[in-house]
Amino acid sequence: MIKCAILTISDTCYNKLKQDLSGPKIKEMISNIAEVIEYEIVPDEEEYIIEKLIKYSDELMLDLILTTGGTGFSSRDITPEATSKVIQKEIPGIPEYMRMATSLFTKKSILSRGKAGIRGKTLIINLPGSLKSVEEMLSLIIDVIPHSIDMINNKGH
Repeated sequence: MIKCAILTISDTCYNKLKQDLSGPKIKEMISNIAEVIEYEIVPDEEEYIIEKLIKYSDELMLDLILTTGGTGFSSRDITPEATSKVIQKEIPGIPEYMRMATSLFTKKSILSRGKAGIRGKTLIINLPGSLKSVEEMLSLIIDVIPHSIDMINNKGH
């Protein structure tokens, strides 16, 4: 089974001003394909995000990291920038597809700046923070995640 971390990036959830709904929804949605080894909430601070992404990929050697939050336009939304500093190979097709497919329901989805990429043997995918967006976008790509992990581990196409 795929070993996964879920990282919620939100100042309000970190400060317990709001309950994280997206992280638990991700856990529920991936339960058939992955075991969640780590689930944490961090503030919108680049150093915390980078530290967690490196820990999950390099130290814990997890297969998959799914982030939620910090992909919008506010000055505190820096998840894609932090992810870019960590990944070694970018996978532009994943976020492009998520934005394109969900834009058929709402044009606002094109405003998500999420990234996807690989660090070592770990697939990292940024998802938006909104519960509805997480459900829509993750449901579009969930079936390609196991194949992506196999490809990263040289198990062919």
